[in-house]
Amino acid sequence: MNAPSSQRLVEIDALRGIAALSVVLFHYTTQFKKLYSPGGWTDFEFTHGHLGVNLFFIISGFVIFMTLERTKVPMDFVVSRFSRLYPAYWFSVACTFAITHWLGLPGKLVDAGTALANGLMFHGFFKVPHVDGVYWTLEVELLFYAGMLILFSMGKLRYVFHVALLLLVLRWIYFFFEKQYGIDLPFIVLRIFILRNLPWFIIGLAIYTHTQPKLKDLGRMAVLAAVLAVGTIAVVEGLLMAGVAGALWALVLLAAQGRLTFLRLPTVAWLGAISYPLYLLHENIGWSLLLKAQAAGWNPWLAILVVLAGVLALSHFTTQWVEQPAMRAVRGAWKRRSAAAASPS
Repeated sequence: MNAPSSQRLVEIDALRGIAALSVVLFHYTTQFKKLYSPGGWTDFEFTHGHLGVNLFFIISGFVIFMTLERTKVPMDFVVSRFSRLYPAYWFSVACTFAITHWLGLPGKLVDAGTALANGLMFHGFFKVPHVDGVYWTLEVELLFYAGMLILFSMGKLRYVFHVALLLLVLRWIYFFFEKQYGIDLPFIVLRIFILRNLPWFIIGLAIYTHTQPKLKDLGRMAVLAAVLAVGTIAVVEGLLMAGVAGALWALVLLAAQGRLTFLRLPTVAWLGAISYPLYLLHENIGWSLLLKAQAAGWNPWLAILVVLAGVLALSHFTTQWVEQPAMRAVRGAWKRRSAAAASPS
């Protein structure tokens, strides 16, 4: 028997926390060593931690399909996503800009105008540098949300896997022309339709379909799209990444079915609750602090643990005092406005 929906969502959210932590450890070990300590400040590396981003994309496919299935009108979705993403993001941009300029971070600092432009979240389209490198994934997420919202607004959400199959075919066409003829087809299409990352989102969409009896009629198309997505990953990114995709597929499916009960442990659930601010805040701030610790002669293990604890604390503060209050305020204002508009004059 599956766990109640709320418990399943706790497990999905906890997976997001684990994904965020894996990215943090990758950046604080492997990537820090590559950029700032090529001589080897520490021998420890978390080489594959960047795969947490792939897990993020799968979870987003699951969550956005679920959210739209429960949405009445398009603006409900827009307000929901805005309140979830932007307040914490704006705070993180400001916080990262201030701390990195205070502590210093060679090669990563931007001016105030660039930081303000980052507030759009899709500033990359205008070739504006990121305040923090992790922001590239937010543009990908926004494009996925936009595509799903368009389908929902057209009343075609149930055709999501038909569209997914067409886009996977387009990804194969791009790959074929590149490998066979050395021809790069228009990059803007590759970018707008997130063709490089789309297979991971499709897996998440298929997982949600599998957990919903009311979507049983989409089952075959969902499986076909997900299998082709893994096949696309195998061809474009290699068999090892296809194996990763299969493993993450199984992991998220088990969580969606409420079978990974250890994910409900308070500490793991807390990590899931702060995962978004943790992802946004950890990289450049963490590197700035690690550089200071390195210059002071700290033991690398101690430095990583102290910086990680500090970033976790900052993420908890952001969740409690920025993200959640702003989300409640924005959504509450929208509900009151919608209720007032619906009431007879």
